[in-house]
Amino acid sequence: MTTDLVSHQLVRYLEHRGVKHIFGLCGHTNIAVLAALSKSDQIEFVNTRHEQLASHAADGYARASKKASVVLSHLGPGLTNAATGVANAALDSVPMVVIAGDIPSHYYGKHPHQEVNLHADGAQSEIYRPFVKRVWRVESPHLIAEILDKAFILAESGRPGPVLVDVPMDIFSREVDVATFDKVMANTQELVKPSLDPATAERIVGNLLAAERPLLHVGGGVVLADATDELAELVDHLQLPVTHSLMGKGVVADDNPCVLGMTGFWGTEFVNEATRNADWILALGTRFAEADSSSWEEKYTFQIPDTKLMQIDIDPAELGRNYPLEIGAVADLKPALAALVTAARKLAPTGVQRPELLAEIKRNHDEFAAGNAAAVASDAWPMRPERILAEAREVLPRDAIITTDVGWNKNGMAQQMDILTPGSVFTPGGFATMGFGAPAALGAKLAAPERVVVSLVGDGGFGANPSLLYTAREKGIAVVWVVMNNNAFGTIAGLEKAHFDTTYGTVFENADGPVETDFGAIARAYGVDGISLTSAAEFKPALADAIARNRPVVIDVPMINVPTPTSGHWNIMDIYSPGAGIHHAATS
Repeated sequence: MTTDLVSHQLVRYLEHRGVKHIFGLCGHTNIAVLAALSKSDQIEFVNTRHEQLASHAADGYARASKKASVVLSHLGPGLTNAATGVANAALDSVPMVVIAGDIPSHYYGKHPHQEVNLHADGAQSEIYRPFVKRVWRVESPHLIAEILDKAFILAESGRPGPVLVDVPMDIFSREVDVATFDKVMANTQELVKPSLDPATAERIVGNLLAAERPLLHVGGGVVLADATDELAELVDHLQLPVTHSLMGKGVVADDNPCVLGMTGFWGTEFVNEATRNADWILALGTRFAEADSSSWEEKYTFQIPDTKLMQIDIDPAELGRNYPLEIGAVADLKPALAALVTAARKLAPTGVQRPELLAEIKRNHDEFAAGNAAAVASDAWPMRPERILAEAREVLPRDAIITTDVGWNKNGMAQQMDILTPGSVFTPGGFATMGFGAPAALGAKLAAPERVVVSLVGDGGFGANPSLLYTAREKGIAVVWVVMNNNAFGTIAGLEKAHFDTTYGTVFENADGPVETDFGAIARAYGVDGISLTSAAEFKPALADAIARNRPVVIDVPMINVPTPTSGHWNIMDIYSPGAGIHHAATS
């Protein structure tokens, strides 16, 4: 029997799986793994100054690489610091393997340093149970190889998501039979995914062809399944109109003439009416979230069951969760859409033409752009957010990866900014986590170094943890952060102003007036290029210059705090101001 340290074999296993980067932070429970990683010529440890940064960066890495990312965490506060980013990944179905050190196994219940044992001994792993797909606590060295293999397979299969492998620190330094790792490394790394049978595919397509007003409603699950090419082929062959959720932004490129836009609270009246008037809807990879569905109130968006709904998802729990179904199918969307394309070409060999519908979609887009034209052209200072988004689109290459946070950079982007390459926008959907966008860009750039990566982020989100700039500088990660700086938690400030006529606790000010932050200066203090704008005319050339530098750059863009325009509905408004029909108010 050949033996080796668990930490060494752990690194060998990760190399075998093709892991190139691990995100995390040191602690006394995981330095045995760091020591083993120091000898690896295949894996780079990406050191962050806070574990939430590590988990958000790993999230962005997984979205860009389409493989499970890896987080290495210390116990206790390390694991709880990372929890927000891991939960964000869970709610957005992003695969991630979290490997955490824990207290020594022989000290359970004695309350050694940083043990969580208020309700059970050695219970830190329980903290993650509500949001990860599975929690393993490794009780013996001979089990770790098997657990690691299960962890990666589970994270990447079915509905993807994070898992936790919790390892008492003494086990990292124990001897293990190398054969236990050899055995699991002979296992397949990818499972065959379920598809639609031909009869079901033809039934679905037949309903769409017979419909007077068919509609596809698509979500982020299409990107997770890497099925955007198949979806575009189906859309183009049948000229099916497409609406999308927030997470479905750009799943079909926004310059495709069949794309109507986003539904729900941040959607337009035209898009929401299209969902209400459809006679058949096929939903793909979407969970009909509250904001996308106008709080599920049929007078605003989705009049189901008057509309007949078909839904395909890898997770059976999402089928029929919020709306009744005519057809529900559990399938991976890549083979499922391939089956739908085959059925469409069989049942409609020459395709379908809908010129009047396409003309109507174009008229609506043109009218929306005309309504935005004054804001886009405005020289106002601080800048109009509409101009920031429009000029960013003009400068960025078609396939640039864009990460967003929350606020105008997310809601305005989804409503007004064209995404031209499917899967190129990363946004925090399910958890709507402030602080996601800036570190997610780090992971995205490491996974796709050949692509331009720009983070559109508010001052609240960027200011939550600017120490990400240390990691960017240390590793030379050439991300450009556009800080849309309205000196407030802007969206919430607009809500509070509209409904309670105050901005208390939401605008950055004290008795002496505004308390402003120059994020360009903060970047320069970290040794990163920082650009602090003084006029709207400077933004577009500054962004082009920042991209050309090919190194990390922060652009501080003072921005007026006006609400993202919407005719949509979210019933929190009725909680604040029943029956008043109020949304947000400008605070600038």
